[in-house]
Amino acid sequence: GAAMQRFLGPLLCLWALRLPAGSGAAARGLDVASYRERVRAMFYHAYEHYLESAFPYDELRPLTCDGQDTWGSFSLTLIDALDTLLILGNVSEFQRVVNVLQEGVDFDIDVNASVFETNIRGEVGFSVGFVLAFLPVRVSEACLLGSLLNTTLNTPVSPEFCVSAFQTPTGMPYGTVNLLHGVNPGETPVTCTAGIGTFIVEFATLSHLTGDPVFEDVARKALKALWKNRSDIGLVGNHIDVITAKWVAQDAGIGAGVDSYFEYLVKGAILLQDKELMSMFLEYNKAIKNYTKFDDWYLWVQMYKGTVSMPVFQSLEAYWPGLQSLIGDVDNAMRTFLNYYTVWKQFGGLPEFYNIPQGYTVDKREGYPLRPELIESAMYLYRATRDPTLLELGRDAVESIEKISKVDCGFATIKDLRDHRLDNRMESFFLAETIKYLYLLFDPDNFIHNDGSDFDVVVTPFGECVLSAGGYIFNTEAHPIDPAALHCCRKRKEEQWEVEDLMREFYSRKKTKKFTLKRAPDRGEGENAKDPEDASSEKAGEKRNSKKSSHSLLSCPSQSFNSKLAVLGQVFLDNT
Repeated sequence: GAAMQRFLGPLLCLWALRLPAGSGAAARGLDVASYRERVRAMFYHAYEHYLESAFPYDELRPLTCDGQDTWGSFSLTLIDALDTLLILGNVSEFQRVVNVLQEGVDFDIDVNASVFETNIRGEVGFSVGFVLAFLPVRVSEACLLGSLLNTTLNTPVSPEFCVSAFQTPTGMPYGTVNLLHGVNPGETPVTCTAGIGTFIVEFATLSHLTGDPVFEDVARKALKALWKNRSDIGLVGNHIDVITAKWVAQDAGIGAGVDSYFEYLVKGAILLQDKELMSMFLEYNKAIKNYTKFDDWYLWVQMYKGTVSMPVFQSLEAYWPGLQSLIGDVDNAMRTFLNYYTVWKQFGGLPEFYNIPQGYTVDKREGYPLRPELIESAMYLYRATRDPTLLELGRDAVESIEKISKVDCGFATIKDLRDHRLDNRMESFFLAETIKYLYLLFDPDNFIHNDGSDFDVVVTPFGECVLSAGGYIFNTEAHPIDPAALHCCRKRKEEQWEVEDLMREFYSRKKTKKFTLKRAPDRGEGENAKDPEDASSEKAGEKRNSKKSSHSLLSCPSQSFNSKLAVLGQVFLDNT
């Protein structure tokens, strides 16, 4: 009804609101440009040491300057950092990494992997990001690549892998799958709620770009199964048996084990303009406020009775104010954010668990693995309010992480915020999310924040459509998706665009090329080391020209696929 229209109408541009200059940072004298460059330097300190010391392992071990595999042995940190390179304006390094990943990463391996993590960080997240991250570089080729998604990758997204985990009586997926063989016969049927409800963003994107509805269908069925099995008071628990639909862990809250389910209802609603998904979230939101919210904190309660089971704040819950901003509930979001910010100030980071009544950490949960959630919320809320307090959180995060966590080979997980002991791990989300949200907080004119004044018009066989106009949706690993791409680049069964001929020519040329991983240019080489394209894309604080550019996909067959791409940045070719 009217309430639904009120929520859905402004969602795509709410967080991209631009308020008058002179507010915010200037009022408190915070040098935004200086902090932006410090965040850039943080990224390269971690990224270059990963390339030097850890590649091709999944993660960097910063205390011993080596690497380790954690989530599946497919160079996860490099995959996760890919679109951060674009957001920082480093197009040439982005293109080089695409070459490396396309040539060298193999998902068809005998490894047991988390379905959830592989979706948001690994194969699916990479495949979606691989296509859509091209949008800031060249939108027409991105659309063409989108329609060719299943054949552009050496190891294409496999329906058998993606869907096999969902083949249960309830439609809710198993938590772990073997990347080569599918679900193991003895696999546990118990999966957390987030591990069931965090697929619609990536899977719907895959369905739209490949023309295969199976991905979106299984993701929707899983979402609806959770909805069907909510309690009489409107809450969901933490873990459920995907065979019997019986709740195994009945703690209800907004944090670990549940978090991204709620996030994807909202983001899926925005991305797909889906009123049903938004209705589901708004109903959950009522129950969450009624049973778990106390003085702008959110506790854990028993899902059937609503009685408090854990009076704790988890660091993963800090995404919630940002999510509230996406539905326009900014006042409540700010009050909760300020509660969480007090915890940060107390410790110089967010402990994994914080006992609210006692005002202190929980035993064995004192660590801070450089998580992004509070910074993520600050970024969203700053776009909506320009409140300088949000920039101050960003400042505090930069100072804390550099002082406590920075080591010679990167940034180390903080094992204990009480004494600042470190752990020998740098998780991939540090480069994918924490750095990215910090940079976007301090970069108001980044293309991600486009308010619609700049866009590209793409001519398709079915008419014109607009791309790169803003409203990007981040998946839960902070990989951005242009909502317009799902509609503009959608592959329909009747669309051919000479796919087979283009791909035959592409692969015949590609086989003659040699791909290697090269270390990123030393930051000391400065601007002299950058391509002209990079230099223009990295102009801090300079807005993109507000004009339309028109590209015709119908002209693609007029020249070779290879040459067509090479004209605009040599997306696939290593010409260095």
